[in-house]
Amino acid sequence: MKVAIIGAGYVGLTTGACLAHLGHNVTCADIDAERVARLSKGEIPIHEEGLAALVNDGLTNRRLSFVVGAANAARGAEIVFLCVQTPQGEDGAADLTYVENVAREIAPVLAPGTVVVNKSTVPVGSTRYVQRVMSEAGASTDHVTVASNPEFLREGQAVRDFLEPDRIVIGCEDPGAAVRVSELYRGIHAPLLVTDPASAEMIKYASNAFLATKVSFINAIANLCEAVDADVREVALGMGYDKRIGFEFLRPGPGYGGSCFPKDTAALLHTSLKAGYNFDVLHGVVDVNRQQHERMVDKVRVASGRELSDAVVAVWGLTFKADTDDLRDSPALVIASRLLEAGATVRAYDPIAGEQAAIRMPGLDVHADPYDAAAGADVVALLTEWDEFRWLDFNRVREAMRHPAIVDARNLLDPSAMRRRGFVYDGVGRR
Repeated sequence: MKVAIIGAGYVGLTTGACLAHLGHNVTCADIDAERVARLSKGEIPIHEEGLAALVNDGLTNRRLSFVVGAANAARGAEIVFLCVQTPQGEDGAADLTYVENVAREIAPVLAPGTVVVNKSTVPVGSTRYVQRVMSEAGASTDHVTVASNPEFLREGQAVRDFLEPDRIVIGCEDPGAAVRVSELYRGIHAPLLVTDPASAEMIKYASNAFLATKVSFINAIANLCEAVDADVREVALGMGYDKRIGFEFLRPGPGYGGSCFPKDTAALLHTSLKAGYNFDVLHGVVDVNRQQHERMVDKVRVASGRELSDAVVAVWGLTFKADTDDLRDSPALVIASRLLEAGATVRAYDPIAGEQAAIRMPGLDVHADPYDAAAGADVVALLTEWDEFRWLDFNRVREAMRHPAIVDARNLLDPSAMRRRGFVYDGVGRR
């Protein structure tokens, strides 16, 4: 099929490269001319395993191309994916300005029979909203159909998640259009759910809210484990063997972050407020997440053995999780910011995103390796689970520090091994 992708960001680029890999002819559009020029040369602006290879394969076999302007991509396309950003307002509501602007731009050039697909995470009711906007801009509702096809991509595993998904969800009121969208995924073996647009949109929000609930729940359990001298890793293991629960997202830490969970939980709370429903459970999830940030700051203070205003803190890891360069809503940055506000000297290291973090956070002292960051520190705060932190020379780390203490907010290290090396060790919910 001839496919247009509007928005060459994280979701759009992954979607376009994977659809080209599946044999479709894909044109990705973006408003940033420099970004389009770089992508046309195979230069990938985001860190995502396997994505660069797919983009370059698509460019080589001429199934993937990049252009400036939504209309240039949408003209003549059979399927048009909207993958533009939907930033969150202060009240948690998604800002649909970019979606609306693109819908108005492409409406006049759409051929009869085109299916426009919302791939961006959008509020419930957005499919009908886009249909109305395009109708006002000149697209006939008799000839152009709007569908929902939410993405479920985990950063760091997006290519795998697209090509080996747990499920494919299509929301559309026109069965024929739904079939055409489903044909894009021919060759992918996964359950296919075709439903109404509102239910498809809700599935995305409900899924992320539930996963955020698991994160906050296991963090609360970890905090209780500390109070009763239990080990949360043993508790999570015992829970995870229950097939109704499973092991995924039962890893305690500094709180959830990234581009999805904070935004989607806030959006779902906004939706529930508008609908007149008091979503107490989800309010609790968000509150526990905020409290977890402060709890990590307090752990750092205690482990340092001094007031934060006099402490030197080494922060290892700044992205919201490992294997990505994404700093959006990173709990590591929230904690680093709290430490700076308390007067601490913060020396940081991240394998990929250190320079970006320094730009975002004035006062953050970013170093080239974890040993430099730890030099003279009173405590190391391990805030992102980069695998390289497992294999460091911890004797060298201890010798470089003023006071050998580690707050392992990701439970990445072995407590006994760290204590044998002379560290004061504090994990999350561990003895």
